Amino acid sequence: MSRSPISATLSQTDRDALLQAIATIKEQLPFLIDLSNEERKALPKMGDKSRAFVSKALEVATQNPEFLPRSFDLDEMRKDVQLFEALYPLLLSLTQLQELVDDTSLAVGSEAYAAALQVYNYAKASGQGGGLETVLEEMGQRFVRKSRKVKSQSATL
Repeated sequence: MSRSPISATLSQTDRDALLQAIATIKEQLPFLIDLSNEERKALPKMGDKSRAFVSKALEVATQNPEFLPRSFDLDEMRKDVQLFEALYPLLLSLTQLQELVDDTSLAVGSEAYAAALQVYNYAKASGQGGGLETVLEEMGQRFVRKSRKVKSQSATL
């Protein structure tokens, strides 16, 4: 993987503006819901193949409503399909944006961590006291591994 390091800043003003833009998006979508993992797993999913199926089913239902039971709400189905189709491009765009933000955050975090490791190693190697012992010890806590529990003596008996 060959890529250039990221050298950018995000001002507090720009960050606030972006957060406000996200808040505005949420306000424009007041019907959004938050499903639990269990609810998510229980729902049938509509992917690309299912989109064509749903579209055909809506057309069949629209042209032949006489075979549907009275309890079937064709208008509600139509609204669901229309909302799904309206949300789909937003989903694709936001997913792409999230992936870009996630990748950039991962790369910048990696760069920052690599630089921090260099600082730590240079400070350790410098051999200079200068009050660094305490901070180096604190930084070194990042690398302390928890000892694995020793098997109980009763298991060996």
